[in-house]
Amino acid sequence: MKNKLYIVCSDLEGVFVPEIWINVAEKTGIKELRLTTRDISDYDVLMKRRIEILRENRLKIKDITDVIGTMKPLEGAPAFLDWLRSCVPVIIVSDTFVQFAGPLMKKLGQPTLFCNSLIIEPDGTISGYSLRQKDGKRHAVLALKSLNYGVIASGDSYNDISMLKEADAGILFCPPENVKNEFPELPVTYNYNELKGIIEKTLGVM
Repeated sequence: MKNKLYIVCSDLEGVFVPEIWINVAEKTGIKELRLTTRDISDYDVLMKRRIEILRENRLKIKDITDVIGTMKPLEGAPAFLDWLRSCVPVIIVSDTFVQFAGPLMKKLGQPTLFCNSLIIEPDGTISGYSLRQKDGKRHAVLALKSLNYGVIASGDSYNDISMLKEADAGILFCPPENVKNEFPELPVTYNYNELKGIIEKTLGVM
């Protein structure tokens, strides 16, 4: 559609920053914390197991935020995001938590972020989590489309699929083979140049 106004909705982990829980697993030596939405499609099942593991190992919010403080964006991510934001509005839509995201958002130039929140006890124990909205990524796209935006979406995991399918242009970025093979209808990109190319084509700036 000519003169259509676009907005980009993008996942965070795996697209602009490394997977937080994988980094926590490496720092703590708890292998099961390596499981992500690339492996388990049911987010509630995944998060309940993560919280159980944290409790079993007496890990608290500071143990995780200390790891996050050492993390850096993926190579090329800040420059790509700067370029993207110069072309089109961008919203990061993530299943991460506001308590995790601060240091990473700062390193990415403070993009707009929609995410969830953790329930933290006075002693720092993570006892649960609160979703901003069930299937929130897809609902963000639906809300933007209701405002007459065209939506370009990018992500890498099972929990991004409903968002990608709802968008006018949904793009997988460096997905694992299982996700790529299950959703062959979605275009796949493996670096920021490839992602840039599809976005430029969609925006009609090529």
